[in-house]
Amino acid sequence: MEAYANILRIPLFALMIYSMPKAAQVSVWAGTRKGAFVFRSRNRKTWSVEGPFFRGMEVHHVARDPRDPARHYAAVNSAWFGAHIHSSEDGGKSWKLSEAGLAVKSVPEASLIRVWHIEPGAADEPGVVYAGGDPGVLFRSRDWGQTWEEVVSLNTHATRPRWHPGAGGMCLHSIQCLGGGRMIVAISAAGAFRTTDGGTTWEPFNQNVRTDFQPEKYPEVGQCVHKLLAHPRNPEALYQQNHCGIYRARFGAKKWTDISRGLPSRFGFGLAVPASEPETLFTVPIEGAEYRCVPEGKFRVARSRDGGKTWKLLTRGLPQRDAHLLTLREGMAADALDPAGVYVGTTNGQLFHSADAGDTWNTMAEHLPGVISVSVSS
Repeated sequence: MEAYANILRIPLFALMIYSMPKAAQVSVWAGTRKGAFVFRSRNRKTWSVEGPFFRGMEVHHVARDPRDPARHYAAVNSAWFGAHIHSSEDGGKSWKLSEAGLAVKSVPEASLIRVWHIEPGAADEPGVVYAGGDPGVLFRSRDWGQTWEEVVSLNTHATRPRWHPGAGGMCLHSIQCLGGGRMIVAISAAGAFRTTDGGTTWEPFNQNVRTDFQPEKYPEVGQCVHKLLAHPRNPEALYQQNHCGIYRARFGAKKWTDISRGLPSRFGFGLAVPASEPETLFTVPIEGAEYRCVPEGKFRVARSRDGGKTWKLLTRGLPQRDAHLLTLREGMAADALDPAGVYVGTTNGQLFHSADAGDTWNTMAEHLPGVISVSVSS
């Protein structure tokens, strides 16, 4: 009877295994000064690594298109060969140039210096992709990145004479596509601009954001945004890490709210907003513009779970002595899992990750070329 029962259990157990969902694969792309590397895992504990892709080139951003998950885009830059966009249709295994029309013609005596960021359009914009670059220019593709055109309405905005380069140039580095014709972009040092008509017109959106480095402390434009993100599941909720603080706002609001209180510094670059938590955000405080390293030689990730009302400095597993490190504006990302995975790169070549929303950290890589960007898909 026992043997008969065991025989009955075998197909039931097999059926249970067969029906269990596979763990989601997480892919983390690290763009560095010498190429791009991709780390893959199904448990966020052990990781495989591939690369470098674009060997010897600066990779400022790698983006997966959620509307077609095998499709990826890469912003690849070279001091000798200029700025380029590459695309992949096989998950990043192979790449080809994808940049026809990528040229600045609307701004007199200007040329494309660098591509900073690539952003797939919203779900209601099939085939549309955006790219931002230096000198403060936005491009749009309507055919999955095969051909590009300038978004002239922004590139020639009436306030452009008051835009100025930051330390990294005049870079359009943040693009958030919210659907229904709504977008917001950020430029250093020009500020944030939003549109509700698909880019036909643009409005500066900088009220209450400080410019301590200018005589006028709250101008219409000229703010030095370092990174701007919308919440992945609540696109009305916006956050920005600025040269002069960290802020939150609703897309339709009149002004931003300063949420810097409780941080060791108002200055920073990186920003991550996980999809699985409604009001959580992460940043890495940096000492300041004169010394662009973490304060006190302690690498700490700051987390708020209440939209910036309170902050906690996370340190477990991160170097807390003689760690004079810097995380750049594209150097942080969060996955869509619960608990959230958070990924942080440094210009010294470390890549840290957490699988428990920042409570504990591990080192994914230690000796990469300087990390410029981190992006993740799951």
